[in-house]
Parts: sequence; structure tokens; C-alpha cells
Amino acid sequence: MSAVKLPQPAPSAAAICTLRGSVLTLAILTLVTFSYISLKSLRSPSLLSPPSTDPTPLTVQPLQRQVSYDADASNAENTEEDGDGNGGGDDDVYHLPKVFRLNYGEMERRFKVYVYPDGDPNTYYQTPRKLTGKYASEGYFFQNLRESNFVTDDPDRADLFFIPISCHKMRGKGISYENMTVIVHDYVESLISKYPYWNRTLGADHFFVTCHDVGVRATEGVPLLVKNSIRVVCSPSYDVGFIPHKDVALPQILQPFALPAGGNDLENRTTLGFWAGHRNSKIRVILARVWENDTELDISNNRINRATGHLLYQKRFYRTKFCICPGGSQVNSARIADSIHYGCVPVILSNYYDLPFNDILNWHKFSVILKEKDVYQLKEILKNITQEEFAILHNNLVKVQKHFQWNSPPVKHDAFHMVMYELWLRHHVIKY
Repeated sequence: MSAVKLPQPAPSAAAICTLRGSVLTLAILTLVTFSYISLKSLRSPSLLSPPSTDPTPLTVQPLQRQVSYDADASNAENTEEDGDGNGGGDDDVYHLPKVFRLNYGEMERRFKVYVYPDGDPNTYYQTPRKLTGKYASEGYFFQNLRESNFVTDDPDRADLFFIPISCHKMRGKGISYENMTVIVHDYVESLISKYPYWNRTLGADHFFVTCHDVGVRATEGVPLLVKNSIRVVCSPSYDVGFIPHKDVALPQILQPFALPAGGNDLENRTTLGFWAGHRNSKIRVILARVWENDTELDISNNRINRATGHLLYQKRFYRTKFCICPGGSQVNSARIADSIHYGCVPVILSNYYDLPFNDILNWHKFSVILKEKDVYQLKEILKNITQEEFAILHNNLVKVQKHFQWNSPPVKHDAFHMVMYELWLRHHVIKY
């Protein structure tokens, strides 16, 4: 006898509701759980808190080495810079003193320059015309480079290549500007055809030095010399052919100085401001017209006659607080270096002047930089500088004197080494 299958009773409506309620409850619990986990994750410190400034393990060691190296460089600077243990006290005149010290040391160890041997030294090449006068800076650079350890006879070791043609020597031999341009062009073209080095960078690792303003114009016959090569010039103006960040401002220094360096003599400086010179620019004409009869500013509309006293012009620097330095036929003036040497705070009154070493030295710490239109308020501006502020400017000025001095042979941190440092900062070029 077969078993009889009994019919299954249909689930009741209450059971169905209970099941649906359980599923819904489980879904709600799951949603709440995930929401809680997500919120907890979002509230974790790693996401809500600002990112940690502590270096990661990969950067800790390099940073520690850098700090240690900085300290060593600082100690070396303190004991070697001036020989009196006061090197560290100069930090406030530099934008980045530790970086400067590190890079300067690296430059001394590694920087090499190849000087093209072509050209007769008795004409326009290789050697300076003289080491005196307004354009002495050009001559000193030519001579100092030969006296230094930067020169290499192996062009494959060279970071930069020097084009040793002197526009100052050409000018001394009566060469016109037109012929000067032709001579520079032909000389550079001869180097390009004879050697492979120019063509590896189209001249980007080559440099040219001139202090005479016609020397800047003489390079215009070689477009790539203007566009790519580094031009080291005494008349670096933003509104002409000078290219900032590529070219280098060469300080115009009239050497030898007639009198010793001034400084640390605040009590002797009783004259507010001083200028005497030729009226060969618009700003100088205005300066003389507005202030030559003033009782507090010592302004002369021409150079001081030597017959009135021996070295009277130079001696005026010693007793003046602020020496006015307006641009002349060019933006630059040897008066700036004179002011620094004699301890008189220079007042730069020349628009668009790319001041020497301005990416290294903070000129606002040892000079007063004005726009030419400020000439009408000159006395008010200078009188508003307190004695305490002047003392700081003056003390900082003494610290930078060594950078505006040429020597033969060159010495550490002098004008030659500062120019070489500027070149070192520009030497990274890809050679093809």
C-alpha cells in the first residue's frame, strides 16, 4: 500500500511578514555597519588631519646630511672667509647664505673653463689692455682668469668656453664700432669652423666679457652670441639687449682706489648726501637742477676741480652718509663701487639696472634703491631713514666691500670670484 502524500499547508500571512521583516532588518544592519566603518575611516587622522611635515624615511638621510654639511660649511666660513672667525656674521647680506657657501665651495673644487688659444695677444685677444681706468674690470677679468685654477687645457673637462676678444683693446687702438662688429663676427666664426665645441650647444656654454658699452653692441653681428651665449657686461639694463638670468652684470670698478677703504666711522659722516659729476644723462641734469643749491645735500653739477685740493672728491665720500649714484650714458656707474669702498651707502638712482651679484647679495641690506622719478623727493626720503637704520646699512656695506675689489692674483670672494660664481650658476648646459 502506497503512502499517501498529504497536502502541505500554505504559509500563513503572518509567517511571510516575519520573514520579510527579518530580511529587511538584516539589510538595515548591514547598511549601518558599512556606514559606520566608512565614517570611521573618513575620520581617521591620516585623512582629516593636515599632512605631516616630517620627512619620509627616504628623505631623512639626505636632509640630515645636508644639515650636517651646512654646519661644516658654516664653520669653515667662520674660520676661513676673513681669517678672523667672523664669516658667519655676514649672513644677512646674502639672500641664501648657506646655499652660497655650499655652491661657492663646489665651484672652487669643480669649475673649469677652456680659453680658446686663437688670436694674437698683441692685437685684440687673450690679454687685457690695462688694469686701470673706467674699464679696468674687463682687464682684471682677463688677467685673473689666467692667474686662477679655473682654466683647463682639456676642452673635454670644460664647463664653459671663454671667447678671449677684448673690445676695450679694440677701442684703445681706435677701431670704430662698425669695424669692431666685423672683427668680433669673424673671430667667432673662425672658432665655430675650427672647433666642434660651439656647435654642440650653439654657443650656450660660451661666454664673452666686455666692460665698454660698445662691446655689448659689437656682439650684435653674431645673433647666437646674443641669444645663447653668456655676455658678462658692465652696462646690464633690462630695457636693452641684456638678457637677465642668462647674462651677467660685471661690476664697474675704477681701480686702483686713491684712498684706503672706509667704514666703521659713523661719527665722521655728517653730510646727508653727495654727488658730483658730468651731466651726461637726463636724471643727472634733473638731480643737479633740483638739488645743487640745497644746504643739506652736497650736489655739484660737474666734477670737483682738482686744483681746489688733493683728492677732495674722494675725501667727500668719507664724510657723507649717502652717496647718490645716478646712471650716466648707461645705467651703470663706477661711483657705486667707489661708494662701497669708501663706506658711503650708495643710493641707486637708475631705472632697470640689473645690479651686480643681485641674485647673491641682498642690495636692500646695504644700499638705497630708488626710481628715477623719486629724485624730486630725494632729501625727504634720505632724512626719513633713521640713524639706527643708517648704521645697519653702513655696517652691512662694510661686509660686502671684499666683493667689489679686484686683486692680482685674485683672492677668495673678491670681484673675480663673484663673477666666476655667477658663471658657475649658469654652466649647466646639455651638450649634443
